[in-house]
Amino acid sequence: MAAADIAIWCLVIVLLLVGLAGSVLPLLPGTTLILGGVLLQKWLLPDTLSWTAVAWIGVFWLASIISDMACTLVGTRLFGGGKWGMAGASGGALVGMFFSLPILLFGTMLGAVLAEKWGAKRTDAQAFKSGLGAALGFLASTVVRLACALAMLAIYGISVFTAAPTAAP
Repeated sequence: MAAADIAIWCLVIVLLLVGLAGSVLPLLPGTTLILGGVLLQKWLLPDTLSWTAVAWIGVFWLASIISDMACTLVGTRLFGGGKWGMAGASGGALVGMFFSLPILLFGTMLGAVLAEKWGAKRTDAQAFKSGLGAALGFLASTVVRLACALAMLAIYGISVFTAAPTAAP
């Protein structure tokens, strides 16, 4: 194996591991980093990964992106929040993502509560219920994102270990 191949493998592995961490940590685009590593490997070492694996990894990446957006919004809505709560949850998450995971969760909840209280003129109990839904939705999106990241890595691992080595004539 050439030194360039080893460097590519190392870079891809780092992207995959940082992507896995990013699936639960704020500020790191977890599943996007995993997809980027997979695409980099397919581009630079095309015989080491199948297109079928790349396509399935892409499907799980898309599922993680959709769940990221949908879970918090649906959680807010299921707990009685409206457009104000959904907007507040998104804003609170945006501010909270620059800090730690607990602050991200708290920011999501607080954003929904404040928006429902001030924007939608809801009672304290209604606003809190909406904020709780936003927080639970955020937790659900984190679990789904982590599951998608693990599925992406499993598909990657299976594809790499079952790839047929190129035979020399």
